[in-house]
Amino acid sequence: MDKIVCSSCKDVFEAVKGDHCPQCGRTHPHTYEFKNSDEFLGVEVGRVMEERKALGLVGQVGGLECVIINTEPENHLAAAQELLRYTGFTSGQVFEEEEYATCVLEFPGSADILVRSRKGSENPFTEFNLFPKSEHLPNTRLETFVFGVSDLDRYFSIQRNRGVRFLTDEPVENDGYMFIQTAPSAYTGNSIGYIQWKGERGNYMTKKSKALGWNLEKPESKHLGNIRRLDHTATRVRAKERDAAIIEFMELTDYAFEFAIYVKIFNSITNVARLSSKDFAMVFTSGIAPYIDDKISGPTEKFISNYGPRVHHMAFETEEIVDTHQALASDGMEFLIELIGSEEEGLRQNFSMPSPNTLLVNEYIQRYGDFDGFFSKSNVTQLTGATDKQ
Repeated sequence: MDKIVCSSCKDVFEAVKGDHCPQCGRTHPHTYEFKNSDEFLGVEVGRVMEERKALGLVGQVGGLECVIINTEPENHLAAAQELLRYTGFTSGQVFEEEEYATCVLEFPGSADILVRSRKGSENPFTEFNLFPKSEHLPNTRLETFVFGVSDLDRYFSIQRNRGVRFLTDEPVENDGYMFIQTAPSAYTGNSIGYIQWKGERGNYMTKKSKALGWNLEKPESKHLGNIRRLDHTATRVRAKERDAAIIEFMELTDYAFEFAIYVKIFNSITNVARLSSKDFAMVFTSGIAPYIDDKISGPTEKFISNYGPRVHHMAFETEEIVDTHQALASDGMEFLIELIGSEEEGLRQNFSMPSPNTLLVNEYIQRYGDFDGFFSKSNVTQLTGATDKQ
């Protein structure tokens, strides 16, 4: 029996004559046969672009300001120290407030990384963390991508009227910035945050913040100077929710879907959305066909079955990647896959083993010369296969 996907809510179900979508109740005229391809996505991308113009959203959301990683309280310090040890980021503000303790990690020209732990407050992301290989860390994930906005009150009003759900009724305002974030996505488990700076960009402390006296010294390792800005992250999403996840992200930002790389041997698609070629990129990886079992469905759908939809890795722009890779290995870093690619091919990449503190993989990536393809199919295929080890 054929499977079809509802073009309204994107639920996938068995095609039965005269049937309706079991999720939202829509009937067949607005459904199509479920098969991941770029044809339907291309139509939806055009629709989103036109809708942005009609609503006056074009140019409202800028680039990525920070990502927020939440950890278990007992792993918080170790998570921050680990990122200092294995990236070029340095320690900025370290403080606590009523609900969170926060370590800000910084690199010039990059989005910041906020490593946090909750102080007993309710966690709206918990349900997305309770999977076989992640439930032992029920509060741990990269939760939120925070983008800059020029007029948060106006943007919030438009999106709320569209039916977008937020975690607070109104933007939170303090002396330094205004902020609000969406409820976690049903497709990705990610939240999109929006910040309008009133004071100094990157000053996350408020009048209620108290400095924490944590020792967060940066290791004096020469190779860390080669590891630079946050280049992209990759979120794993279920095959049937691939289109919905990308469309939702586009509806919430000024990003555009650019291209997809299909890796049929591993039942996987890597999809790239960008604001511009120089900005942080958002990557979504899904199956081509839905999950059946670990053996048949390939490493991407297997990962989601074990960990749930979530950010799989953070990628850091890297120079002198061969020497840097060797130095990281000498400092104790283990890898899912060793360096792949070459200077002749235009880029080299690798994957670390996932962190026990954040569950995130670090990717180190170097693009050479005028290489502008972002990824290569050969590298994507090898990196996809490596995640089977998780």
